[in-house]
Amino acid sequence: MTWNKPPAAAGVAVDASVSDDARLRELGYKQELKRHLSVLSNFCISFNILSVLTGVTTLYNTGLTFGGPATMTLGWFVAGAFTMAVGLSMAEICSAFPTSGGLYYWSARLSGHRWAPFASWITGWFNIVGQWAGIASINFSLAQLIQVIILLSTGGNNGGGYLASKYVVIAIHAGILLSHAIINSFSISVLSSIGNFAAAWNMLGVFALMFAVPIVATERASAKFVLTHFNTNNSAGIHSNFYIFVLGLLMSQYTFTGYDASAHMTEETKNADWNGPVGIISAIGISLVVGWGYLLGITFAVKDIPYLLSTDNDAGGYAIAEVFYLAFKSRYGFLPMQSLGSLVAFQAMASVSTTALCITYALPTLFRITLARNCFVPGPFNLGRYGVLVGWIAVIWIATITVLFSLPVSYPVSKNTLNYTPVAVGGLFTLVVSSWILSARQWFKGPVTNLGA
Repeated sequence: MTWNKPPAAAGVAVDASVSDDARLRELGYKQELKRHLSVLSNFCISFNILSVLTGVTTLYNTGLTFGGPATMTLGWFVAGAFTMAVGLSMAEICSAFPTSGGLYYWSARLSGHRWAPFASWITGWFNIVGQWAGIASINFSLAQLIQVIILLSTGGNNGGGYLASKYVVIAIHAGILLSHAIINSFSISVLSSIGNFAAAWNMLGVFALMFAVPIVATERASAKFVLTHFNTNNSAGIHSNFYIFVLGLLMSQYTFTGYDASAHMTEETKNADWNGPVGIISAIGISLVVGWGYLLGITFAVKDIPYLLSTDNDAGGYAIAEVFYLAFKSRYGFLPMQSLGSLVAFQAMASVSTTALCITYALPTLFRITLARNCFVPGPFNLGRYGVLVGWIAVIWIATITVLFSLPVSYPVSKNTLNYTPVAVGGLFTLVVSSWILSARQWFKGPVTNLGA
């Protein structure tokens, strides 16, 4: 691995007046990407990936099943507060190393020359697998939604509408992925405009549903129910209140991922060592507030939890769709889950994405507060004397949820109800470490400078 020496003595903050290009050269790279993103555009990218509408809607059933309103409305702040600690630690590191390599590069720089190649190797692999799982789960949800739109537009579930097979849904999923590949080939200026529009659409959509659903609903829950009712009635065979609360937190934590996108876009962002960090923490903070409002709006229309989760209702057990149906008197024909196994499989996919991504957020933070504690050179955005404390809070939180999200989500445990998250994450760790020992350690050197190219 090769890079230039640090731009300042250990512990001395980087001068904010240093230009983006000059700062990038100090980190071992020459400017190759066009810097067209403003702080707003950088924020919009992370805000769109967090996407409150997508995360909450996708796993609302999970939150309603495990703990219900109390887990969702209050647990949202638990997950959000700790995620902010993670985001603040990442923002501080991003300010010191504003490169598109992001977490991968940070781990290399903060772990020291001896451990840099291995640190960047494991961080890079966990990050990409987390992205794969996240994209797979989100886009599959979109494919199901498109299938539902087709079903409703042709007569609905009980009106002879077209019910697409699982193979058609997979084909739609593949088409969505292809469309993403095409969109991401556009220029950064076009992507910036698309991102700004998508952020506005996300924001408007959240506010529209936040107010419209409780306003038009003929029956509304009380504030006490929304904020304090804890649902212990689940078909998963779990009776411990703490266990139930933990499983319900997955909905919130799954939503609070993807904000590292602001770091990956720093080489295309103006005033990157400040705007990149601001993009990270503002995406988390605004999503925290807006998402809670969305949860409140939807949950105020919740009255009968067992009915909403029942596969016999009009939405086939898709709770949030049934909420919309009851509120707007529209017909939602979502496909019911075919088995408990399918629910567990989707839950595992979401858990793998959440766990793998959070681990990559923790690794550079861990290196910063341990191996690089006395030599870390902060950028313009820094936490001062609180950096190490906030870093430890972030690492401990991620270590905790990594264990908790690996617990079984249904009892008795069988091949159909097993939570495959620890199997997938453990298998990934085994493969990454094995490949490192057997091969990669002999040729992989970590981030390489392009100054001589």
